[in-house]
Amino acid sequence: MCCPHSRESSSRRRSRRQHAVLVDINDYMMRHGGAARALQLKRAGFSRTMVSQAVGLGVLVRVRRGVYGLPGQGVMARALAAGGRLTCLSAAPLYGLWTLNSVTTVHVCRSHPSKAAGLKDHGRPRHPKHAWLPVVGLADVLLHALRCLPEPDALVMVQSAVGSGSISLDFLFAKCQGRRNGKARSVLDLVIPRADSVLEVLANAQFAKAGLRVQRHVFIPGVGEVDFLVEECLVVETDGSTHFEPRSVKRDQRRNNRSVVDGYLVLRYYYDDVVHSPEAMVAEVQAVLKLWQSGQFRGNSVRNFDPFA
Repeated sequence: MCCPHSRESSSRRRSRRQHAVLVDINDYMMRHGGAARALQLKRAGFSRTMVSQAVGLGVLVRVRRGVYGLPGQGVMARALAAGGRLTCLSAAPLYGLWTLNSVTTVHVCRSHPSKAAGLKDHGRPRHPKHAWLPVVGLADVLLHALRCLPEPDALVMVQSAVGSGSISLDFLFAKCQGRRNGKARSVLDLVIPRADSVLEVLANAQFAKAGLRVQRHVFIPGVGEVDFLVEECLVVETDGSTHFEPRSVKRDQRRNNRSVVDGYLVLRYYYDDVVHSPEAMVAEVQAVLKLWQSGQFRGNSVRNFDPFA
């Protein structure tokens, strides 16, 4: 007769093994973007029974026959269910690219495109695909974005890829020849050698369109590096969320003060200003420059003023 302790020990061992399998499946799915085909899972060593147990315990969801996903990983699962690979804005997070807007439409590449609600089809991929994720290659992701998305959205994606060295600007220009790629080339013209944030690249694009003379990442003694020096007199800083920390606020205010002491004017803009009200931002910059040109800022009348006279 079997000892109760032996049965309990055996039950615990089975439970531990099952838990280990579930953890392994979850880890595998996370590494593969949150979704996979049944054949992929089988090749990875997960039997049909293991997969069924994972579904029964809520670790996996069955998207359709032969396609499984992690709960909440809808975009990747939808691409697989549609028989395609993610591209354009939908693929940006998987390549670590900057984005402005969350994905509402799923952008896919498929060998046999067909109309489906909530899907934006970009046709067949033209370049090498991702090695293991159901995503097209970075080249296709960016080229699709250049031809599909509004200028700011496409620009920040391309800027982050080029800035990280993941792809060259010359390669993208070479792929965007011809009359139909005029919009894409106009976006590529706005890519800069270095941008430390989404706000920098977008603000720079607005200043360039306005015809302003801009120097980027200028070092001012006693102040440090500033984002922009416009027309050699106006410092423009773009502040992200980290600048709202108390220590950062104090540091930024001291930098402002030092810049003014050195004879510069300073304007600061935040995410809402740069992303949602770029025209107002540019108008303010131009207004300050107009005042400066009329001698009211950093002019001789200010320099020669003696407060103790």
